[in-house]
Amino acid sequence: MSHHEIPLYLPDYRDQEKPISYSSTMVYTVLNVDASNNHLDPLINSLRIVGDIILSISSLVDTLSLEAFLEKYPLQNYWVSSKISNNESLEIQAVVKLLDSGAAKIVLPASTLLKEKQLFSEISSERLAASISVSSVSEQSISDLSGLVSSFVINIEEENIALENVIKNLENFIKLAASHQNINDGKVPAKFAIILPQNFKYSFDAIRQISSIGADLIIPFENLSLDSSDSTTINIADVLSCQLTSDRSDGLFTTIVVDERNTALGVVYSSAESLREAVKSGKGVYQSRKRGLWYKGATSGATQDLKKIEIDCDGDALKFIVTQHGSGFCHLNTRSCFGTDVGLTALEKTLQSRKIAAPVGSYSHRLFQNPDLLRSKIMEEADELCAATSKEDIAWEAADLIYFILVKCIGNGVSLADIEAQLDKRAKKVSRRPGNAKPQWQQASADGNDESKVGSLNGDDNASLSKPISKSETIKMQHYRASEISMEKRSSLLLRPIIRSDDIMSRVRPIIEDVRKRGDAALIEFTAKFDGVQLETPVISAPFPAEAMALDDITRAAIDKAYDNIFKFHEAQYDRATLVVETMPGVTCSRYSRPIEKVGLYVPGGTAILPSTALMLGIPAKVAGCKEIVFASPPRKDGTVIPEVLYVAHKVGASKVVLAGGAQAVAALAYGTESVPKVDKICGPGNQYVTAAKMFAQNDSSAMVSIDMPAGPSELLVIADNSSNPEYVASDLLSQAEHGTDSQVVLIAVSLTQAHLQAIENEIHEQASRLPRVNIVKESIGKSFILEVDNIEAAMRFSNDYAPEHLILHLENAEQWVEKVDNAGSVFVGSYSPESCGDYASGTNHTLPTYGYARMYSGVNTLTFLKHITAQKLTKDGLNLLGDTVMRLAEVEGLEAHRNAVAVRIKDIR
Repeated sequence: MSHHEIPLYLPDYRDQEKPISYSSTMVYTVLNVDASNNHLDPLINSLRIVGDIILSISSLVDTLSLEAFLEKYPLQNYWVSSKISNNESLEIQAVVKLLDSGAAKIVLPASTLLKEKQLFSEISSERLAASISVSSVSEQSISDLSGLVSSFVINIEEENIALENVIKNLENFIKLAASHQNINDGKVPAKFAIILPQNFKYSFDAIRQISSIGADLIIPFENLSLDSSDSTTINIADVLSCQLTSDRSDGLFTTIVVDERNTALGVVYSSAESLREAVKSGKGVYQSRKRGLWYKGATSGATQDLKKIEIDCDGDALKFIVTQHGSGFCHLNTRSCFGTDVGLTALEKTLQSRKIAAPVGSYSHRLFQNPDLLRSKIMEEADELCAATSKEDIAWEAADLIYFILVKCIGNGVSLADIEAQLDKRAKKVSRRPGNAKPQWQQASADGNDESKVGSLNGDDNASLSKPISKSETIKMQHYRASEISMEKRSSLLLRPIIRSDDIMSRVRPIIEDVRKRGDAALIEFTAKFDGVQLETPVISAPFPAEAMALDDITRAAIDKAYDNIFKFHEAQYDRATLVVETMPGVTCSRYSRPIEKVGLYVPGGTAILPSTALMLGIPAKVAGCKEIVFASPPRKDGTVIPEVLYVAHKVGASKVVLAGGAQAVAALAYGTESVPKVDKICGPGNQYVTAAKMFAQNDSSAMVSIDMPAGPSELLVIADNSSNPEYVASDLLSQAEHGTDSQVVLIAVSLTQAHLQAIENEIHEQASRLPRVNIVKESIGKSFILEVDNIEAAMRFSNDYAPEHLILHLENAEQWVEKVDNAGSVFVGSYSPESCGDYASGTNHTLPTYGYARMYSGVNTLTFLKHITAQKLTKDGLNLLGDTVMRLAEVEGLEAHRNAVAVRIKDIR
């Protein structure tokens, strides 16, 4: 036997009558993630489209390099391969962990799989592949691996091989392996992938020959490219097209186009040339039978993002999986060429259009605008579905529930494709959770016979909404009496939660430096990382599109009313007159104001949408006359800004909206990028990272930027006596507690009776239990406290020491105590002055100092956006009168040039 032949001691199956069913051909490549892969970027998206990547790692246990690779390149479908020596022990949990993390298959040596066959038999064969040397293949080994794996990776290590011998012997192997598979078990036929020696020269002929026997050739990564002119590599798209056949006279390949949910959009044609362009660009590119290459949507705007290309089982048709943009695929401006959408797809499209422009008064409009109503309906329909028993009733109630669930999803930028992607991801998990119900949904009786419905809600009468949660989950503040605590304890109550500034700054600094150095590119990367949005540009420039500011009439009227009140109050703060004072005869001093030219206004996203902050920052900047106003706000999942914020930006005359949040947004405003103008002052609240970034920029002399104030989590202090309404007091406390888990609220109880205090605590629990953000409130309330004091004087002393962001006076004759307030961001006087009014529309500003900074900072106001310039004019007589004073003081300070500047004039006067 020649050394060019490969020994395969297998029976000859070439004469068997039963045809072998082969799986469709794909492009496979193997990549060592432990090695340097700087050259990967240009190819990774193309490889995702046309095939699978086998990621090779050195250890199944130490997967840090794999995790880093997948963080940079989040592949949807990949295999993981690892070589294990005979003396190396294998923990089955390491394999399970990789499968749970998303690996489609794990490739392991056949010897390892057979050695631990009992353990691996507990894992579906669809998730395992055997790596086997061609010299180790035998009928016995195939029989032993049958049912254990669904794929074989065959390593041919001998050099100088004759391809025809490889083909002949591999065909026998494939037929033998297929014969061991039960064709009636419903499983996809086994896959066979071939790894050739390192010195093998890859060609399209070799690919076709291996494909003809139902196998896929694994081409090393370094042998692939997107360049057809490079003779040393093979174009990725050509690997695919060279295996296709066509029964058409023009040689084109029939191509069916589907969306991410596998719904057919239309039928087109592809060629080798169009495949190259589609794979390279990642867009829907096809071959027109009359006009050459067809770039879908190039003129209409109905472009397509190409997600995957698949080949049918006969290798003569293609399927393009795309994300369709614009009006749709069909030239008739419909989404599909096969008629209108039905079912869930139709409902999704309808709700997406209703979200943008739902008729005022329509039910969809109410649901999108009222999260409390939507939550109630979801809970109500879930309860009714659980109670349904007949087929018709179950279908009816399930349809109701799905409708409300989709409203929730569409309202938050979640599509059916996103949901299905989550399901696909979970389907890859091998390990399973117990699946027990959470405590609040478990039935009360231990034997499960209790028929009471736990946690159900009635969306019509809200009866169930008022039902408090169980006693063990009472939402309650901490409780202290001033007369019983030490001075040390009192001092500790004045403190806010400690912020680890060094740790926060260490995370913020690299972000700022990266944005400073790389500008837009860094800003786009951080937005993708932190907000999950891939943007093409990080800014929206005025004039803003009308459709992006589309609001219902009720919301627009509310914003306009708030705008008018806030504008009126801030306009009154601006004294445009020049201050002129004659300090002595012939000496006149003056002061005048000028607006800060360029200001950056940060509008947070996070756990709540805050268009009110856009009003509070934008209006005083407009009143002051700032020449350029730039907003920054984190984008939604679809890459847009909420229309309420964009509408306010339009009203105040903003030039741009930066689609970014966090430290990266602050850095862009402070230092500027290609698209973001550098500003002179940054204003606006944010979390601890935003605050740290603002402080960093202010302290960097090269940034030349100032800030409004340091800011921390939201806080509120209420002083209440026995004249207060418990329901009102509780509602005010909760209005700030819902901002975030780090918010803090304080109640100073002035000689309250125990019954009155208990009534307030009951209201806190009951009102909080009905809030959509109850989990946030529960945590923040648990960190907050009630302090009982004997008189109002003691309450005012504690409040001034605490210096709250918001102070509410629930007191009899509350107005007379306002003059006793020395430290507070804003004061709300009396039981009919809820803090919410100041947050939104009374006219005062809600951007206020927190964390005790009210001792030395004011809230944002018109003066925040102004700078004052002084001037002085001295006549000859005035200088004669003042000259001796100035010269003497200059002599005292030893500044002779200062003294001389006056002296040379005095000698001419006298």
